[in-house]
Amino acid sequence: MEPFETKIDALRRLMAAEDWVGAMRMAARFPRLGEHKRAITRAWDALQSPSLYRQMGAEPEDVWKAGVEALKARYLPAPAEQS
Repeated sequence: MEPFETKIDALRRLMAAEDWVGAMRMAARFPRLGEHKRAITRAWDALQSPSLYRQMGAEPEDVWKAGVEALKARYLPAPAEQS
């Protein structure tokens, strides 16, 4: 019997595989994203509707990059501090 994979485990697996579209799709639906919510949900929206974001004066690629960085900040462990 295989161990149960939580949503966070699945998200981290997608991130480790650098499947940012899959990771963003999953994370954008999470109810609690804290301070990263806006960047993550906007990145997913910008991927789905790039022309809308261009009309609003935002470059979809920049919005996407900010969302990926927010995913990394929220869900990847912080590197150990060097002593």
